[in-house]
Amino acid sequence: MAMSYGYYGDTAMKKIPGGGGGVGGRYDVPEGVDIRGRFDEEFAKILTKDALVFVAALHREFRNHVKYAMECRKEAKMRYNSGGLPGFDPATKNVRDGDWVCAEVPPAVADRRVEITGPVERKMIINALNSGAKVFMADFEDALSPTWENLMRGQVNLKDAVIGTISFEEKTRNRVYKLNDQIAKLFVRPRGWHLPEAHIFIDGEPAIGCLVDFGLYFHHNHASFRKTQGQGYGPFFYLPKMENSREARIWNNVFERAEKMVGIEKGSIRATVLIETLPAVFQMDEILYELRDHSVGLNCGRWDYIFSYVKTFQAHPDRLLPDRVLVGMGQHFMRSYSDLLIRTCHRRGVHAMGGMLGFQLYCQQQAAQIPIKDDPEANEAALELVKKDKLREVRAGHDGTWAAHPGLIPAIMEVFTNNMGNSPNLIETMKREDAANLTEEDLLQIPRGVRTLEGLRLNTRVGIQYVAAWLTGTGSVPLYNLMEDAATAEISRVQNWQWLKYGVELNGDGVGVRVSPELFGKVVEEEMVRIEGEVGKERFKKGMYKEACKLFVRQCTTPVLDDFLTINAYNHIVVHHPGGSSKL
Repeated sequence: MAMSYGYYGDTAMKKIPGGGGGVGGRYDVPEGVDIRGRFDEEFAKILTKDALVFVAALHREFRNHVKYAMECRKEAKMRYNSGGLPGFDPATKNVRDGDWVCAEVPPAVADRRVEITGPVERKMIINALNSGAKVFMADFEDALSPTWENLMRGQVNLKDAVIGTISFEEKTRNRVYKLNDQIAKLFVRPRGWHLPEAHIFIDGEPAIGCLVDFGLYFHHNHASFRKTQGQGYGPFFYLPKMENSREARIWNNVFERAEKMVGIEKGSIRATVLIETLPAVFQMDEILYELRDHSVGLNCGRWDYIFSYVKTFQAHPDRLLPDRVLVGMGQHFMRSYSDLLIRTCHRRGVHAMGGMLGFQLYCQQQAAQIPIKDDPEANEAALELVKKDKLREVRAGHDGTWAAHPGLIPAIMEVFTNNMGNSPNLIETMKREDAANLTEEDLLQIPRGVRTLEGLRLNTRVGIQYVAAWLTGTGSVPLYNLMEDAATAEISRVQNWQWLKYGVELNGDGVGVRVSPELFGKVVEEEMVRIEGEVGKERFKKGMYKEACKLFVRQCTTPVLDDFLTINAYNHIVVHHPGGSSKL
């Protein structure tokens, strides 16, 4: 039986009888902490009493701040739904106009020209750290389905990676994976403020998901990381989904509290913030200011930014998106966002990171390109598009970018190195003062383009397949030679919802019909047949495609747009094992 958590609401979840999942196995927990996830001896090495005391202290100190921040999001949404537009805050003009700079970038992460991202899976971590990239962002967020097993094994994997002992045996290939002598610098992305951790309760309520991710990782690894990777700094983080500087201030206070609790210098922890919500683009200076002792820059989170554009303007029928594949960096509002981010970061002395590639190829989809193994010509064409996109980024002034696959790293590295020379970054040489003239109108300009039936079909096909994978524990899914994660699935969902709500005309392929519940229902039926044909009847039967279809369709047709796909879907993957803790 599952009920919605919303933002840290009370609920009952699926329960598995038989205690903590192991014979006599119990987690030793401090007062007020209840672990409802399965007991595992490896997990117990992460969920130590000291670590849980640390996480509980963070949760208790900051839970009301987080709840207030979530209420502020609701208030902002009401303003936008009443016709308001996001914009620069007159009250913080002094911060935007000031001459302050962030703390100096640590030498360990001065060069970030290519970063690779992926979930906290064991083999993935090893391959990514060995990939030749400068940074690996290990992801507890959009690339991970947050099952109890995935989250806890991810913590085990990261602990082994930091101390350098991580290995993985692939018996089918008779191969053992280990770390090379030279590896990428490790950043970790916890979940966003809005997501709970329903397997750990603190004082009778679900723990704040990102504080569980951050707290467990930091507690176990801060000392080793500073010796092995950080050159006296660290650990390093990526922070997702923030909408304003208030939320950045909470993170800064969390960092300062964590540093004080373990006795390391203020400013040891460093973080890059993903600018991936439309409201946040108007508060980039303010976000950096709040994190100025802990910041190492901002990143263009392109996919979520497009998702946020639709969500922010869900009640604005004059701001309908064209096919998602047409909403790339060539659109004025996207280019303006990138240019202003570069100018803001370099003015404040930190990195301006580019994002994951989005471009047109075959199925014409906004997603991350991965190598095409069985078609050399198509692979070469895709590689040229990757190079073109990355050349645009480095010429604009980005200090680095993201790659979706290790096979793309050499080509991307070459593009950035050829255009950066011997400099580790462009912070001092590409100030982009021309972007100072960008206005609210530039950042909000309505994207141009047509809408097609194929766009509706593609959204539906990709969305259902991604949700099916997510429900079965996979958060990063290769589909049609492109890598999909929660952010790209969100674009599919909200665009379908927007087109249905306003009955948009499909004006780009000669069809000329309007999107209606009847048309959408027909598309869903036909795409489910296509999915079954592509994956095979046996896999379709064993997978959760029908459940995913129901969930995705409900979220596309609901009268009120859900804030996040993952909040509702999360209820389907939470499994409680009563009796997992030694005390309540």
